[in-house]
Amino acid sequence: MNYETGLQRFVHRSRVAAPASAVFAWHTRDGAFERLQPPWEDVVVLDRGSGLTDGSRTVLQLRVGPLKKHWVAEHQEVCPGESFVDIQRDGPFSYWRHRHSMVPDGSQHSWLEDQIDYRLPLGWIGKALGARYVRRQLERVFRYRHDVTINDVGAQQSETAKKTLRLLLSGTSGLIGRALVPLLTTSGHDVVRLVRDKSQADRNTVVWQPSRGLLPAEDLEGFDAVVHLAGENIAEGRWTAAKKKRILESRVEGTRLLCETLSRCDAPPSVVVSASAVGIYGDRGSETLDEASATGSGFLAEVCQAWENATKALRDTETRVVNMRIGVVLSPTGGALKKMLLPFRLGAGGPVGSGQQMMSWITVDDLACVALRAINDDSLQGPVNAVSPAPVSNREFSRTLGRVLGRPAVLPMPSMAARLAFGELANELLLASQCALPAKLLDGGFKFRYPELGGALRHLLGCKEP
Repeated sequence: MNYETGLQRFVHRSRVAAPASAVFAWHTRDGAFERLQPPWEDVVVLDRGSGLTDGSRTVLQLRVGPLKKHWVAEHQEVCPGESFVDIQRDGPFSYWRHRHSMVPDGSQHSWLEDQIDYRLPLGWIGKALGARYVRRQLERVFRYRHDVTINDVGAQQSETAKKTLRLLLSGTSGLIGRALVPLLTTSGHDVVRLVRDKSQADRNTVVWQPSRGLLPAEDLEGFDAVVHLAGENIAEGRWTAAKKKRILESRVEGTRLLCETLSRCDAPPSVVVSASAVGIYGDRGSETLDEASATGSGFLAEVCQAWENATKALRDTETRVVNMRIGVVLSPTGGALKKMLLPFRLGAGGPVGSGQQMMSWITVDDLACVALRAINDDSLQGPVNAVSPAPVSNREFSRTLGRVLGRPAVLPMPSMAARLAFGELANELLLASQCALPAKLLDGGFKFRYPELGGALRHLLGCKEP
């Protein structure tokens, strides 16, 4: 290539425990872009084009602060099983050519290489002002992308069952659903969404109206598995009487309707994975909790008990039921971590209350993998703690987040201030303590991708090792 003034090259290379053909195939599946998209970047897919074929174009919308910019990438030089090239036709760079290569390294391994030739806008001014920043961002992005690819493709290679499953999912627009759907589709499964809005109806949806008890049994025939994640967001807004009623009814009535309808199907699913939460244990201090531990008291404990009991309609059938007791889900795109980031980045973060309350947490990536494991593993049944094997105190969580962000984390929120700001929600979510362990998952040999908090936060936020 004739390298013109200002043209720069970036290369990132990683070894993958899978053949080059498998790595290439993973990139062609629905959901690959979502899996590769770092959660700290604000990018929306406007047009996916016609897949990974020569001449197909993908149109993205990038947001940087208040600014929006379209990026049009055209696929070229597609060589199945080996490589493809993306050319920027419109976007923030003066020139962008990205070659994705999958190079065999023996029969069961390969090298994944991303080579990008690019030129910044504004000539020498753009290069002088932005070269180091762009290089750092590329390193950050492709470190994340290769980590995801290595884990996803490697996990698929180790799976014993290669059957394509037909799956029904509720709650696909939520934090967990948005992570789980692309993990399932890049694994080769067919996903149908259970939605309330009739305007979203298409061949890949089933429409239900749980508040009215409407869910036709014929629409649920023939699914291999169902994952039920739908429910009112418990962390948004104060817990008024009306809010608490919505929290309870959205979980219990929807779950009961779904399970009772499935129980009447001629061809019911082999497994139903239904969300629950570690809140079922109540406020338990430093007591170590596993799936055999007694349930607790309090509003969330009562909600979770009723939530799990709503799956009873399937207990006398051949359908296996898994109740995922989910901890604090970590993602910068939603949930508790998103709300913490701004104050912590401003140096105004710190522990809540005494900071001694235990937090049972899990990354959204690991939670999606737990759901997939629950679908595939016939030995998993009943309650399953979907949490990291390394719970931490709220104080330690604050210190670790501060270290990862390079900020102090010494400004506490007193218990009284938390209660004044959030009401009953503070007692149940911010000040309650659950030290839950994933005993069933560990006994079954499940491997967490991000078992330690520091590594988990660095992955989610794109931060280097200290």
